[in-house]
Amino acid sequence: MERTIGIAIGIPQPWGAELDAARASTGDPLAALIPSHVTLLGPTMLPISAELDRSIDELLAHVAEQNAPFTIQLRGTGTFRPVSQVVFVALATGIGECEQLAGAIRTGPLARDLAHPYHPHVTVGHDVPEPALDDVFDRLADYSARFDVDHFTRYEHNGTGSWQPIRSYPLRG
Repeated sequence: MERTIGIAIGIPQPWGAELDAARASTGDPLAALIPSHVTLLGPTMLPISAELDRSIDELLAHVAEQNAPFTIQLRGTGTFRPVSQVVFVALATGIGECEQLAGAIRTGPLARDLAHPYHPHVTVGHDVPEPALDDVFDRLADYSARFDVDHFTRYEHNGTGSWQPIRSYPLRG
């Protein structure tokens, strides 16, 4: 038996609600199921195992111990089109810290090859019609938010489409 996990930095309020609403406005059916976040480890299928859970927990706790809190500045929009039908809010600061966290997380029991280079962002439109992607791209072109990041969270897919937080890991480096 398997389950799917992911590791992410949740976008705090009020910005999380703003970005959730922007994604929902595109007609994206996943908007209600996936709160706004910066992915550190994308959806990863793993066997269900208490030993593996302990190993992952130890890895994530170690990564959090080695990395200090930091600030993310969100600014403007970007897209992965034509490679994938995604519009996102871009990070202006915090990119290096997210890259460092993501690289450290993708080791040991979570070692993974990436299909594309890691690019921290906040998705606001995914696999919806082009006009909806164009609209959210234009509406959020001047978007700006700044917040401190003091933890990341392990999530597990619950089988009904939504992600449930399992544990947060405070940054202490």
